[in-house]
Amino acid sequence: MNTKHLKRMLAMLFAFTLMAAACGGSDDASSEADEATEESSETGGDESGALSMAIVAPSASEDLAFTQSMIESIEALERDVELQVTDGTFVVEDAAAAIRGYAEEGVEVIVAHGTQFGASLAEIAPEFPETTFIWGTSTDTQGLPNVFAYYPAADQGGYVNGVLAAGVSESGSIGVIGPVEAGDAVAYVNGFAAGAEANGATVNIAYTGSFSDVALMAEAAQAFLANGNDVLTGSSQAVVGAVGVSREAGIPWFGTQANQSSLDPAGVVASQVYHWEVVLEEMLALRDGGTLGGEAYEINLANGGLVIEINPDYPGAADLQATVDETVAAIVDGSITTGG
Repeated sequence: MNTKHLKRMLAMLFAFTLMAAACGGSDDASSEADEATEESSETGGDESGALSMAIVAPSASEDLAFTQSMIESIEALERDVELQVTDGTFVVEDAAAAIRGYAEEGVEVIVAHGTQFGASLAEIAPEFPETTFIWGTSTDTQGLPNVFAYYPAADQGGYVNGVLAAGVSESGSIGVIGPVEAGDAVAYVNGFAAGAEANGATVNIAYTGSFSDVALMAEAAQAFLANGNDVLTGSSQAVVGAVGVSREAGIPWFGTQANQSSLDPAGVVASQVYHWEVVLEEMLALRDGGTLGGEAYEINLANGGLVIEINPDYPGAADLQATVDETVAAIVDGSITTGG
């Protein structure tokens, strides 16, 4: 064989080797892709593993009260959550439409964050038996197997705030503004009154009849100040009106549901803060095991669902914290009853 023919054969052999390697590589890559696709299919596609949740709430997301307490609690959960929020649904029909819409989209857990949503939930939940609904504030699941309920022992933290309020009041006369005489609002008011009165204060109570009317809250606060009350507290998302009045007058305010010190850094003494995540974790753990509802839960001082947060910028904060610790311990061990 001459040199020319030998070079031609070697070139052909080299080309054939490259083609074989390329084909083999393509098969391997295809095989790996097929395996990845199969594995992805078996594990639910490219899902992140996050739990889909939604909140339907009557007030604004940043109300420093009821709705914000739930949003912050879900954000504090020790699991990955994809959260959607529909707020400002004070009209029950609007809330019902949002709840149903989330269920139709396939959201796994829907929080109906409003006592007034109960009748709507009783109609909607049975239509979506694979969806977990979480409803509050309520102590009743309405007998629905896919509904969890939650409720705060707001009288407990109210009592602690009342004790503190009696201590900081100079006149011994304190004004309390409630929205509607129901639910955790009335529990907070009753507990606060019990704590303040047990420590020598006179408590004056007014209900505006509205959870959302900021102007009515402000008017009630002004009336209390005109009548010599030198400490105020109140409940609901409308308290921003009352806090504005107390801030202008330079008198102490006690908050509930969420930490309200940002509304008046110099005047808010303490806030009872709802940590719903304490019971949400229990609900979701049951759901992980196949129980979609049927249980009611309470947050309280003993389980850490209620926490009294002292404003560190308020004068004498360290002494106030000592009073909080002592009072909480007495409530937890049963030495003090809070009027709830």
